[in-house]
Amino acid sequence: MLIDFRNTNTVWASILVETLTRLGLTTAVLCPGSRSTPLTVAFAQHSQVEAIPILDERSAAFFALGLARKSGLPVALVCTSGTAGANFYPAIIEARESRVPLLILTADRPPELRDCHSGQTIDQVKLYGNYPNWQTELAVPSLEISMLRYLRQTLIHAWERSRFPVPGIVHLNCPFRDPLAPIRDPAVTPLKSQFQADDFFAAITPASLHPCPPAPVHPIPYSDWQGCDRGLIIAGLAQPQNPKAYCHAISQLSQALNFPLLAEGLSPLRNYAHLNPYLISTYDLILRNRQLAQQLTPTIVIQIGELPTSKELRTWLDHCQPQRWIIDPSHHNLDALHGKTTHLRIPIEEIGQWITTNKTQNQTVGAGLTDNVVDKTDNLTKPAPIEEQGKTGSQQNPYYLKKWCDAETKLRTSVDQKMAEMPQLFEGKAAWLLSQYLPTGTPLFIANSMPVRDVEFFWAPGNTEIQPWFNRGANGIDGTLSTALGIAHRNQSAVMLTGDLALLHDTNGFLLNNKFIGHLTIILINNNGGGIFEMLPISQFYPPLEEFFATPQSINFAQLCLTYGVEHQLIQTWQQLQQLLNPLPNQGIRVLELPTNRKADAIWRQKYLGQFAINPAI
Repeated sequence: MLIDFRNTNTVWASILVETLTRLGLTTAVLCPGSRSTPLTVAFAQHSQVEAIPILDERSAAFFALGLARKSGLPVALVCTSGTAGANFYPAIIEARESRVPLLILTADRPPELRDCHSGQTIDQVKLYGNYPNWQTELAVPSLEISMLRYLRQTLIHAWERSRFPVPGIVHLNCPFRDPLAPIRDPAVTPLKSQFQADDFFAAITPASLHPCPPAPVHPIPYSDWQGCDRGLIIAGLAQPQNPKAYCHAISQLSQALNFPLLAEGLSPLRNYAHLNPYLISTYDLILRNRQLAQQLTPTIVIQIGELPTSKELRTWLDHCQPQRWIIDPSHHNLDALHGKTTHLRIPIEEIGQWITTNKTQNQTVGAGLTDNVVDKTDNLTKPAPIEEQGKTGSQQNPYYLKKWCDAETKLRTSVDQKMAEMPQLFEGKAAWLLSQYLPTGTPLFIANSMPVRDVEFFWAPGNTEIQPWFNRGANGIDGTLSTALGIAHRNQSAVMLTGDLALLHDTNGFLLNNKFIGHLTIILINNNGGGIFEMLPISQFYPPLEEFFATPQSINFAQLCLTYGVEHQLIQTWQQLQQLLNPLPNQGIRVLELPTNRKADAIWRQKYLGQFAINPAI
């Protein structure tokens, strides 16, 4: 513990930092500036905090976002007064929408220096609108013990609000009067002899750190699900802290009900494929066959978290209008289709535990479950063959499940064969190749626009235990590199899959190279522009497409990497890329540039994506 009694500001700031560390804070990202000096000094000198200085505020915010997303714990983000805090805004929006805990500490001038052109002063109160879970302005630092208690309790509340009931942003605006530097002030000496640290911090107890989550609004409608012969589970975007437990819980539900599981590529489900034989990865392609899509119309859908990215899937659901239950613990509305939905605000792991408990008590919890056997080596349920199911109390029809699984088998084989035989540098094959050759458990950050769609289209199921990470809260390309570095920092060697524009939008992230601990390989799909626009209606209109949408930049990435001291290699064959993926280096940043043809790739997708489902043998 370290309380700095040099002056009023150092006392205030060091109590702030000490309180946060006792609550569980381990990392602070600090942007340079004068007004935030007391906070920077306090974080930098605390032995239990990793204080990371980052020049660019936008990059710093996304780096903090990556750190917090990986750990599940709040990260402190500090800046000076003025426009510095405004640069945090994009990451704050993403954190709110994707439920990542961050503590934003914006230093500010005291009230008497506002609205008088004192310099580097803007209105920072409620700077981030409605995006924070909670926001307030702290009092100007004071040495009165009652005010120090106020500071302590406010920070305890801020920590709780950043995590419960849903993780998100807390913004504390922190005014400081001069002197900002730790200049000694004799007036502080009496407090040093009176201050009883053990008693003062005794209010921070383990019980205060973990409030009980709210009870679910609706009971689990298991009997409704159990009696349905055309039921479907759709598992969308997910970045769970415990991916194996998450996948296991969904597998339990799928196998207990004999429901096919449509698994988004931006979740760990496809990478724990051995847990569930009913996993469907080619749903976007399957639903492009309109006749087959009609035959697969569900009666009910259990949606886990947000919907997958697939526009085909969303359009199909919107047309079918099945009864949907959305399982997610947050208070957010996750029904972008405005269908017939009921939100069950509980974690999927809780339903998995419920199934396990009832199974242990020898109760029938789902169709076919009494015919299943338990594999005691990994506590997973092995289903009976599809043809033998549907013959228990609920009389489930195995036809619907078999129809999905047969389509998956045919299309998966077709896609995998097409990808394996493809010699040209088609950008979609990069996603497929990563699913095959990355080391077990690799953290993989996937950039927005075409990379996330290529992962959904082409990522093959396997047992790699790869954890996908992404910024799909607001779906922007800003902060891509910085977030990926935050995920990779002090982690297993990581990979990022990105297009050229997303990387260029955040090249200041390369400034982290000297502070970054670990390794990040960047698979750079360089198609000289925004490939996503080639898939949209605007692609039919030229010249506006190129100049105002695709916006090609014609950057020499080898020279760019040289500027930042980052390794660069130009990839010319798939064999070369494959050899560089496994094993991965242990440290540093590396760019593997894959040059592709944006327009040719768009033509390939338009030609083949629809044909796969119509004729899987192409």
